[in-house]
Amino acid sequence: VEGVAPIRHAVVSHFASHFKAVNVDRLGVDNLVFKRLQPSEVSSLTKSFSLAEVKAAVWDCDSYKSPGPDGINFGFIKDFWAELQGDVM
Repeated sequence: VEGVAPIRHAVVSHFASHFKAVNVDRLGVDNLVFKRLQPSEVSSLTKSFSLAEVKAAVWDCDSYKSPGPDGINFGFIKDFWAELQGDVM
């Protein structure tokens, strides 16, 4: 290939073939059937936590790991659980 125009055409066609958009046929979601929760299952997702569940979750945490943004760690919450449980709930 000689000359500016033929070289330009060869370069453009070479890179155009490498970077052209590829159309991919994808399945649509219009005909898909998704599983749904039963009303009884939905209501169980929004029920409140019990005091026993919250206390068990707090006691499962290591007491003296890094404190939160408020400077309080779980050791403090455990030590003062009797005073704090109303605020936690």
